[in-house]
Parts: sequence; C-alpha cells; structure tokens
Amino acid sequence: MPAQLPSDFLRSLRKLDHFDPDAFVAAHASGIHPVSVHMNPGKSIYCDGLWRETVSEPPFEISAAVPWAPDAYYLSARPSFTFDPFFHAGNYYVQEASGMFLAHALRQITDGLEALKVLDLCAAPGGKSTLIQSLISPDSLLVSNEVIKTRVPVLYQNITKWGQANGMVSNNDPAHFKKLPGFFDLLVVDAPCSGSGLFRKDPEAAANWNPDLVRLCSQRQQRILADAWDCLKEDGYLIYCTCSYSKEENEDILDDVFKQHSCISLSLSPDPRWKIVETQSDQAQAWGYRFYPDRISGEGFFLALLQKKQPTDRLAAVKSKDHSMRIHKTVERQAREWVDQESFHFLYVGDAVHALPQPLIEDFHVLKKALYLKKAGIRMGKSAGNEWIPDHELSLANILKVDTASLEVEKEDAIRYLSGEPFGAGFPAKGWKILTFKNQRLGWVKLLEKRMNNYYPKSWRIRL
Repeated sequence: MPAQLPSDFLRSLRKLDHFDPDAFVAAHASGIHPVSVHMNPGKSIYCDGLWRETVSEPPFEISAAVPWAPDAYYLSARPSFTFDPFFHAGNYYVQEASGMFLAHALRQITDGLEALKVLDLCAAPGGKSTLIQSLISPDSLLVSNEVIKTRVPVLYQNITKWGQANGMVSNNDPAHFKKLPGFFDLLVVDAPCSGSGLFRKDPEAAANWNPDLVRLCSQRQQRILADAWDCLKEDGYLIYCTCSYSKEENEDILDDVFKQHSCISLSLSPDPRWKIVETQSDQAQAWGYRFYPDRISGEGFFLALLQKKQPTDRLAAVKSKDHSMRIHKTVERQAREWVDQESFHFLYVGDAVHALPQPLIEDFHVLKKALYLKKAGIRMGKSAGNEWIPDHELSLANILKVDTASLEVEKEDAIRYLSGEPFGAGFPAKGWKILTFKNQRLGWVKLLEKRMNNYYPKSWRIRL
C-alpha cells in the first residue's frame, strides 16, 4: 500500500526551490520500488555484461547499470534473496541505488591504490562498508562501527561474507573515537535520521514522522559529528549522508559543521543526465546532493563531501607488548597451510587464530586498546593437536587457498545446508570440505564415516 505522506512533511519540503510536490507525491503513489545490487568484485560472477560460465541459472535478471557506482545494477524484479546461495556466498549485496552514490564521492578522493584508514561510523547493516571495501586498496584499513549492540551481528555477517581481510568491526559510541586523534583519512557518517527518504519502501515510517522527530535527529547528528571529528586527520575527508529529505538534517547540519570546525566543501560534479539535485547550504554555501524518486530510479538520499582544514594532534605509535597474542610456530605453520599469500601476520584474538595483512598490524594494536573490536581481519580457526579446526570466516575469505578440498552441490542441497537440514549420502574422501555451489563457497562440512557434520553457523541459518 502506497505511503500516505503527512501534510506537515510536504509543507516542510515546499521551501526547497528544487522540490516538485506533484511529481514527488505521484512517485510515492506509484507503488514502484526499484531493486538494485552491487556485485562483489572479489567474488565475481558477473563481469562486463556477462555471467560467468559456471552460473548456468543467473540468480536475477539485470535491467540496467547504476550509473554512479561500479559493479552496481538495477534488477528487473525482486527475487527471493533468502533462497539464493549466491547471496549467502557474498557474491553481491542488496543495496538501494541512491545510497551507492557514495562510490562516486569516494572515487573523487582516491584512485583505490594508496593505503587509507577509513571509518564507517554508523555502519550496520553493512552496505556502505562492503561498497567501500570494494573500492579501497587491500592495504587500506576499514573500521566498520555500530553503536547499537543488537545490530552488530548483521554487520559482522555481511562484512564476513564480503571476504576481505582488511576489515574490522567495532561496537562503540562515536565519543570513543576521541581516543584516536587524527587517525583516519576518511570518515563516513551515514547518520541516523528521520528516514523520510524511505517512505516509499516503508509506509509505516511515514505515519510516525513529525517535526519533533526531525529536530531530535538533527541534534543527534550534530553530536555524532562533534564527537567523531577529532579522529579525522588534517586534510582528511568527511562523507556525510542521510536518507532524509529534511533540510534540518542535511544542509543545516553542514552549516553547523562549518560553524564548529575549519573545513571546505567539495563539489562532486555529477553527470547532468543522472538528474541528481545539487544544493548549497544557506550560510557556508556547502555543496550537497539530493536524490528525489520522481527524478531518479531510487529512494530519497542526501550526501555531502567535506575536507578538514585544521591541525589535529596525531596519535603516537603504539607497539604491543601483549605476548599472549603471539602464536607458536607450529600453530602458525598449520594456519599458513590454508592461505595463498605469505604477507599475512597470525596472532591470537581470544582463543582463535586470526590473519591480518602485515601493513595493518600496528593499526590493530592501536585499535585494540581504544575500541571494542568484534572482528579483526580473518578468524582462521583453532589448532587441536595435529588437526586444524577452521572457522566459518575462513570459508568465505578471499585469502583461502583456491585448491582447498571442496564438495560441490546442486541448489536444492545448498539450501538444505544453509537451513541446517541433513542431505546426501555416500560422500567421497572424509575430512574437512568447503561446500560449494557453482564453485562459490558457502561454508564448512566435515565428512565422517557415516554422516556429515554441518558447520554453517546456527545463527545464520535460513528457515525453510
């Protein structure tokens, strides 16, 4: 059922000279909900307009490319993602097209070759983090943070599926990042907002909208930015975005940042054919970019790019003296048998061995002292005497050896595996195997004498 747009909401937008009320209302009444995905370049099954040969039955039909983001596409119809093994293998992420404008902003400030330290401050469920990971170099660091504890598991799951080793997940309040002055090159703040940009997808949210909610969100956004500002280095970049139409949560927030801090606004010069609305804030004349559903194929969105122009004392280098994190050479030798590259450092985090890119070791020790880390690099597993017990993270990681023993199954059995149901009989050679579907890894199984143990995480299992 189409959203019933509150009259106070529509009145609040009429003051925006680029707002077309009739077209805006018609777009919300149309019942159209564009569906889009971005493909994982590290697990490519679709490239240059063609599906890989192994993908005999594509999971969906692509209708067009999203013009402002690489590897991003609109779908002809919304399939059942829950029952698509490619979704669970991390081959793609379902993400709203407007939000993927982040990729255009990111490509204005990096060529994807230099090593950056990036903080995605309000990261759950993980769409923007996976998009960032696809565009930064392997030697870059991405910290994906979520303050709400109950939302951390889905963030962890989506980052794990993406398979990159240069990501860390934290569960911290923005104020905690004051402990990391001048640490990050890029701060991405997809701020909690009133959500008016998603009314077309969530009609119930429209019923809950009111001016007091906008004011509350605006105050929260100001606090988040004030708390996190110091962790950004001089000449570092802030990408600020919301899924709200309200000026109080967008252009007015930019003016507040300029009042409090020294920075400049950067124009993103989108292609005019994209029909993205370019705005400027009242006081600082800071550039912002608005997405309206009557103009583009997507939902409501706002994004701005600022550059910090004030000195910040940099955090002194920290060298860990925590010898408990070091692993025995025998255990390291076992762990290294599972990965292709030599440029990984192995250490204990808790009772499990983790693999981190060598350039990120010092960063890890710094972050471990300042934050509540829920994930760091790739959790490899544990040594149990002569046997290695691999972790689920390793099964989905791009660092896993390509010739790891596997068990290829058809879709019906892949779905059974993802749901925790038993299947099959008379399996070949025993031991640890990667269960694969169309050569895409889903997780571990262990083949025993008369049965197969399913090691797909119980909290991830789907319901049939």
